[in-house]
Amino acid sequence: MGNSLRSDFYVSYTDEPHATRRKEMLEKYPQIKELYGYDTRTKYITLWWVLSQFIVAYTLREASWGTIFFVAYFFGAIANHALFLAMHEISHNLAFPKPWQNRVLGVFANITTSVPHFSMFQRYHMEHHQYQGVTGIDTDVPTEYEGWFFSNSLKKIFFVILMPLAYVVRPLLVKPKKPGFWEAINWSVVIGIDLIILYTLGHKSLLYFLLSSILGSGMHPIAGHFIAEHYVFIQGQETYSYYGPLNLVVFNVGFHNEHHDFPRVPGNKLAQLRAIAPEYYDCLPRHVSWCKVIWDFVVDPDVTPFARVVRKSNRVSSKDE
Repeated sequence: MGNSLRSDFYVSYTDEPHATRRKEMLEKYPQIKELYGYDTRTKYITLWWVLSQFIVAYTLREASWGTIFFVAYFFGAIANHALFLAMHEISHNLAFPKPWQNRVLGVFANITTSVPHFSMFQRYHMEHHQYQGVTGIDTDVPTEYEGWFFSNSLKKIFFVILMPLAYVVRPLLVKPKKPGFWEAINWSVVIGIDLIILYTLGHKSLLYFLLSSILGSGMHPIAGHFIAEHYVFIQGQETYSYYGPLNLVVFNVGFHNEHHDFPRVPGNKLAQLRAIAPEYYDCLPRHVSWCKVIWDFVVDPDVTPFARVVRKSNRVSSKDE
């Protein structure tokens, strides 16, 4: 558990790689544009996860704390993380043809996670795509303080556990945004539902929702994608895909190179994208297990919050074509 070998980020003075690859691929395979659109199943999957969480919360309203923790880790964490990735899909307007329809569904998907965040997440996430790695804009990149402090295996365990807190607090510190109309709607709906649950079902049901979010975004196999997506495990590669079975419940977010190359392609068609142009993806380093990703992050002294590519210029990628 010694100190990390890394003391700073990987610095790049070039644009992120996805815009360049997108342009080249569209010239070679113009049929990729036929994959653009939205997945009509997203709204039904979202509804199923939300209803299942309410049913479980009702069942657990008088359960023991041990039972609540057990169910929250082995079911609730998966359900709420699936809903978080539903919100990720929805933030790209991949559930409905109109943006306002996606925003309504995003707020709905947010109600069992206890903490309102969809609308603000959408605004920050769009910048993550357009300004990947740009210091002070892409809030997916850890701060220098995080890189300095979480510098050994023991501290990195806490970094993984505290991941959901980092995703909530970091944007407010790095690039605070003024709340708007949809943030007001989001906060009003989610907090209102929280109060209704507290009044009708009791504190245990509400805390079940909260535990499901916390446990499912920290030291849990399904949360491994947070580290797998952009932490540098092989120098020169800043985005990694994963093609394993956990994609079944996270809208194929593991196809992460594909997603960044073509964010207008819904998750259910990312495998088709890869099949159209395998020569662009089969040669890229990938992860085979999100559990292994978490393990390697904790034990590898050279992989810390500093293991990210940053861009210290205002050069940005072109928008999705």
